[in-house]
Amino acid sequence: MSFEAPTKDMLFNIEHLSGWSRVSSLPGHDALELGDVAAILEELGRFCVEEIAPLNAPGDRVGSQFDAGRVTLPAGFKEAYAQFVDMGWQSLQHPEEFGGQGLPRSVGAAATEILNAANMSFALCPLLTDGAIEALLTAGSDATKASYLANLVSGKWTGTMNLTEPQAGSDLALLRTRADPQDDGTYRITGTKIFITYGEHELSENTIHLVLARTPDAPVGVKGISLFLVPKFLVTAEGALGDRNAVHCVSIEHKLGITASPTAVLDYEGATGFLLGAENSGLEYMFEMMNAARFAVGLQGVALGERAYQQALAFAKERVQSRPVDGSSREAVAIINHPDVRRMLMRMRALTEGGRALSAFAAGWQDLARHAETAGDRAEATAFSEFLIPLVKGFCTENGVEIASTGVQIHGGMGFIEETGAAQHYRDARILPIYEGTTAIQANDLIGRKTLRDGGETALRFAALIEQTEQELLRGSTTAQTMAARLSGAREAFLSAVSYVLQVGKQDANAAFAGGVPYLMLAGNLMAGWQLARSLLVAEAALARGEDPAFMTAKIATARFYGDHILPETAVQRDRIVEGADSLLSAVL
Repeated sequence: MSFEAPTKDMLFNIEHLSGWSRVSSLPGHDALELGDVAAILEELGRFCVEEIAPLNAPGDRVGSQFDAGRVTLPAGFKEAYAQFVDMGWQSLQHPEEFGGQGLPRSVGAAATEILNAANMSFALCPLLTDGAIEALLTAGSDATKASYLANLVSGKWTGTMNLTEPQAGSDLALLRTRADPQDDGTYRITGTKIFITYGEHELSENTIHLVLARTPDAPVGVKGISLFLVPKFLVTAEGALGDRNAVHCVSIEHKLGITASPTAVLDYEGATGFLLGAENSGLEYMFEMMNAARFAVGLQGVALGERAYQQALAFAKERVQSRPVDGSSREAVAIINHPDVRRMLMRMRALTEGGRALSAFAAGWQDLARHAETAGDRAEATAFSEFLIPLVKGFCTENGVEIASTGVQIHGGMGFIEETGAAQHYRDARILPIYEGTTAIQANDLIGRKTLRDGGETALRFAALIEQTEQELLRGSTTAQTMAARLSGAREAFLSAVSYVLQVGKQDANAAFAGGVPYLMLAGNLMAGWQLARSLLVAEAALARGEDPAFMTAKIATARFYGDHILPETAVQRDRIVEGADSLLSAVL
């Protein structure tokens, strides 16, 4: 089944949900028109539909291959990546100073979703490069930036993130990779890193590994971790490629999904590395890369949801099974006419559009956090952005798995057969709540750093903004008023959960964190529903003016379904958080 990029919905979100009026007035963005954004996304959509999406299913069947240290990607990947670089797609959201196009994060987010919906295995390579660029912008010296950023921004070189080791997964305090200082200021990096996405491949002429390691006198635990740049090929003073560095791929993993993406085991055998930033500050710098990656992984959840929904919708329109339950026909009809299939399709659509709306909203705050005019505005935007990132990552990836699973269900027995393609979306989606920090890790961050640390201030500020939207809805149509009631109920559930976390968090951490994932899912549900409520207001006004009736009617229908079927789930999550800790913690396992 062919894929169509949902650019109209993306443009709607950018214009109405991302704070476009503020973002587009920032320095560097003030000459950018929405028409320019539309042209960019439509051209990227065309490229992905024609060149990238057709590689998805064949790449899944073949997978990446490993032989004597060499990794081979499926047919067509190398040629498609060369086109991707030639067309400048890697550079969209990166600084013009290093050859980027300097576009807002909301535009970059839409582009990331399109590419991942077309082919997630392919898109993982640019995703990790984006993260490496963020880390170098934060921790790189001027000389390092001059040597590496332009080629990373263009996509000519690619980047990786090296955290995990055989004995150290999420607990980086257990990390053992050594970095021994040399007389020339470099370091010899020795150790093994696992689960390195695109750690070895043939797409680019050089790969820049960002590696966490310990110097000999480093403090124990996470306080003794430093960040090093280790290129696959050393780079001369003139910027040319030099000798091959002593880092080698010894194997790649055999995975449930994303099989065309090589996940490498890398051995560092005294490789030459360069310290980034201050010694023992590596985790702080890596978090810049991780935050960018976590946001992008959330977008992958939205992307796979969109791809699974499009396929399930097309199948439901074509698959003829059973007579209507209301007896309106004696003949079997397409399954889209059956109420429960319609329920599943609408849930897929509402969760996908809710996640996309939430991501656009978060992306706007990211731009303001970096570029707002005053320090106060930047501080506010930073707090909002940082609160939203675990929601985008956790909520959207958990929903991506659910949506892909529902897509299999709609296909029935045919969904369990690989040839239909529905199973690939499910297999690919299953990694998303795991990598770049599991959902529980995102939830712990949301409770510990984003709620307890500021006494719930950011959470309560969001609740106040949501209440303002409720007041706007109450002045609108019957549909808007109903949405206001649904949103109000979800907000009250959120406030109850926040109050509980603040009350017990410092006295009984186990009780507070026992409800961490329900708290994240409640907050994500509320924030996505809030954005769809804002969409409803815009769509009703546009419809009254006669603008794009089909699209605006669909937006209203999606928001209405979300309010009736998904927002009420916040009450259940609230009960799990506030009343469920004792039964969980006292259970005998």
